[in-house]
Order: sequence, then structure tokens, then C-alpha cells
Amino acid sequence: MFGFKRRRRKRLREKPFPAEWLEIVERNVPYYRSLSTHSRDELKGHIQVFLAEKNFEGCGGLEMSDEIRVTIAAQACILLLHRKTDYYPNLESILVYPHHYFVSEHRTQPDGTDVEGTESRLGESWVHGMVVLSWDDVKCGAADPRDGHNVVFHEFAHQLDSESGSTEGAPALASRSKYIAWARVLGEEYELLVDDLKHRRSTFLDAYGGTNPAEFFAVVTEFFFEKPTALKRRHPELYDQMRGFYQQDPANRTGKKAKP
Repeated sequence: MFGFKRRRRKRLREKPFPAEWLEIVERNVPYYRSLSTHSRDELKGHIQVFLAEKNFEGCGGLEMSDEIRVTIAAQACILLLHRKTDYYPNLESILVYPHHYFVSEHRTQPDGTDVEGTESRLGESWVHGMVVLSWDDVKCGAADPRDGHNVVFHEFAHQLDSESGSTEGAPALASRSKYIAWARVLGEEYELLVDDLKHRRSTFLDAYGGTNPAEFFAVVTEFFFEKPTALKRRHPELYDQMRGFYQQDPANRTGKKAKP
């Protein structure tokens, strides 16, 4: 079974990449232009596997199209470059709304009072089977690859996080020693962000990263890919942990696999 899956994926990666898909990537995902020729070829192979294996559904009246599918797939697969990957194995479907969408929200206040309401969202990631995205925000996040905000990077970082068995800001790592270093660095950096926010100090990382460790990892992923030079300068140990996990070095773009 596993051998069949590997062979099928290899055939998909080796297929010619459709010209119309390439036009979509070049138009909608300017980050693609920063990649080396080798990385671009690898990315195109990943996109073909991703699109063959994942189901896309339009919601809220949105009609699904190749433009939507390819634009999302390209960004999701940037996170997979140069690493062994099972292509987000927990993920089955990507639901796409035309704009931000509303969900029912149930919260318990500190005094024990239950509050019901609605919340506007740009995207969300479910541990089992699903990512939800706003198409407007997918396009907006991709349009400026240097602003540190990318909803696809964010939600698919949550999918990678969940591959460890839970979503708590620690994706599947290769060894116990790597988990120890990860926990130390990301734990310290998360606490620093929370303390800065508590004392109303300005922060480089987005305040949403202070919500919990899972959101911290997703926010740092956005900054790693879109503000890598500044992240490396201001949070060098954090950058090194992300570089080791993603096997990419966007602050020193060479097109080669990053050293562990």
C-alpha cells in the first residue's frame, strides 16, 4: 500500500506542470519568484500531488476554480519544500468562502458566565480533516510576500503542528534532543511575547501569537517566510529552530536545503 502511494506520488510529481497552472502561480503567488529553479520545480511537483489528493469545496456561494485550488496549493506546498513529507496526512478537505465568514462562538468568562455570540474569521484549521479559508484573504495574504501576514501559511502551519498528535506549538520533530531545544527556545520566546503584550510594550511578532503556543508557532511561520531577515536579526534562536524544522533558509536564499 505504502509502496503504491510512493510510486503514484512520484508519477504525479514528474508529470508536466500545466501551463495554465503556472500562470496562476506566477500571477497570484509572488513568493514563487524568490525561489531557485530547483525549488520551483520541486514546488510544482508537490502542487500536483496536493491537488490530486485533497478535496476543495466552495462555500457561501463561491464557485470552485483552478485559480483558487492552485493558489492555495502553491502556498501550502511552500511549507513542504526540502523535507520528507506525507502531504498533510490528516487533511482531507479545504473549504473556501468568498470573504471572511462567521462562526458561532461559545465562551466561558473568568467569572464562570457562558457567553454565546458570533466571530468573524479569515481561516481556521481543524485537527481532523479540514482547513477553512477566506478566498479574499488568501489573495491578500499572497499578494505581499513581505508583510508577515499569510493566512495559508498560518493555517497549514497548524496542520503541521497537528502531525505530532496534538496542536500545541510543537510539530513532529526527528529526535528527543530537537524537542528539548524546541521547547526551550519557543517556550522562552512565547513567554517574552506574552510579557511584552501584558506590559504594553511594542513587539516585532504579531500580538496574535500571544494567544497560545499553537498560534505562536503559526505566527512565527508567517514571519519566517515573509520577514526572515528581520526575524533572524531580532530573534536568532527562534529563526534557527524554524530553519531546522522547515529545512529552508529564506533570510539567506540560496535555493539549497538548509543545514540542520
